[in-house]
Amino acid sequence: MPKLEPMPDDNMYQAYGIYLLESKHRLIKRLKKNFQPSVHGHKAWNASFLLMDYLQTNPIAKKSRVLEVGCGWGPAAVYAATRFNAKVTGLDIDREVFPFLDVLAELNGVKIDSMVRRFETLKGKELAKFDVIIGSDVCFWDSMVTPLTQLVNRSMKNGVKRFIVTDPGRPTFYEFCDLARQKHNVELMEWYSTEPNHFTGEVVEITPRN
Repeated sequence: MPKLEPMPDDNMYQAYGIYLLESKHRLIKRLKKNFQPSVHGHKAWNASFLLMDYLQTNPIAKKSRVLEVGCGWGPAAVYAATRFNAKVTGLDIDREVFPFLDVLAELNGVKIDSMVRRFETLKGKELAKFDVIIGSDVCFWDSMVTPLTQLVNRSMKNGVKRFIVTDPGRPTFYEFCDLARQKHNVELMEWYSTEPNHFTGEVVEITPRN
């Protein structure tokens, strides 16, 4: 898919080699008249940029099959497709986020598949179709800790090689990391992004135990 030639616009910006749109961009404002994301899917969150920066330093294999959970507008999904030529699927509980993701994907000349699902509904045979699972800011409620941990367990059991999550550093995120450590290799690190602004948070990479 060819990348669009973006018109100069104060409400468009670049980070980690991809084009992104501010909430007040005319295309986003137009979408918001018809689509109203309800589960914090109303902008690109800073933890997405942590994930991009981490993947820039710790890249995934070219043409990997990638699932972004809790994708929202999908900036990390778009980055993975653009930077690594990955086949990416964005998953979110809120179907209203996908028109925004589609705009970002088209703007950057990539195609992102979409899936409207909850973490706990993903079966092992579905997870086996992916090499890498990524997520940013996906553990912001207490109720999300157990489903996300169980998703990691099913993913590792069914051949997923890397499960990477970034977060501002919420207590729920650390609880998730502690639970994942009981069964898998867990590397938890403080990380920061430099684009579009400086932001500090946490990244965890989970891999299967041999």
